[in-house]
Amino acid sequence: MEICEFLGFRAVFASPAMCALHERVKRLAQTQASVLICGESGSGKEMVARALHHYSRRCAKPWVDVSCAALPEHLIESELFGYEKGAFSGADSAKPGLFELAHGGTLFLDEIGDLPPKLQVKLLRVLDTNSFFRLGGTRRSIIDVRIVAATNRDLAAAVNAGEFRKDLYHRLAQITVEAPPLRTRPEDIEALAHIFLEQYAPGAEFDPEVPQVFTAYSWPGNIRELKNAVITGSVNATGGVIRVEHLPATFAAFTTACVPVADELLALAGALHRNGDSADAGGEDGEPSPDGLLERMERQVIRNVLDQTNGRQEQAARILGISARTLSRKLKAWRMESSLETGL
Repeated sequence: MEICEFLGFRAVFASPAMCALHERVKRLAQTQASVLICGESGSGKEMVARALHHYSRRCAKPWVDVSCAALPEHLIESELFGYEKGAFSGADSAKPGLFELAHGGTLFLDEIGDLPPKLQVKLLRVLDTNSFFRLGGTRRSIIDVRIVAATNRDLAAAVNAGEFRKDLYHRLAQITVEAPPLRTRPEDIEALAHIFLEQYAPGAEFDPEVPQVFTAYSWPGNIRELKNAVITGSVNATGGVIRVEHLPATFAAFTTACVPVADELLALAGALHRNGDSADAGGEDGEPSPDGLLERMERQVIRNVLDQTNGRQEQAARILGISARTLSRKLKAWRMESSLETGL
């Protein structure tokens, strides 16, 4: 595991996916190409952008970031390109825009998919010419800025739907980087959780069940949600040990899914034996019956885990300790895929 800090952001590289991403970012940072970072909200896109600046030859120059979704439409243009005194009512003095402030360095345009169509046209022109006019200005400003953009939208689909300019998309996506969602990199979950714990509750610790619950959970809010879960747990815990009941209510349902499979098998075996079933029950030809004890035990355990993970097969496979392909094969053999919601 490697822990790095990029412009105040601490990043953890424990999973194979994140280690590979780290190495790729180091290579891409040495180029001057525009980079489009895609991924779910909270998956670490800004961390990737900061790492690109950190490892680049522009690292001693300015880093400037802006969320295109956070600014009102009528302010985006003046924020990006600045304005001259008297350009509009209330412009009592000239103001440089973010492009000028980022000269020589990196400008990070977060949530670029929310940029209004009118600004998409102007941004494309600026990227093509490396120059622009301030609002109300008559002097062209020449800039040297590397653009890094990020989005949680499928911009290719937005282009096809006519919601985003195709030419701007290709100009921004000279290189595309995907920030993997947290649920696909379980090795990073516990490492990040301990970093947040150290940050928000020094000296506290997790009950052994908490990391199991964290691994089983799907993390729709990704890293932000993990941080919030740790903060909530640290506030609710009173004895220095964070337990599942101290976490947000969302996690309560995952406690059952994290019971060791061996214990659940033993419990099911006992129940079936009490009902008079035999472990070597077989068919008429002496071969093991597909409805024998072990088969039924395995099916019941898998169904229980799938119920707790809301049918998410990748999470269920991790809890069961088998590959997602093996789980999928078993479900198809038992015709469970179509009966997950209706029961066996």
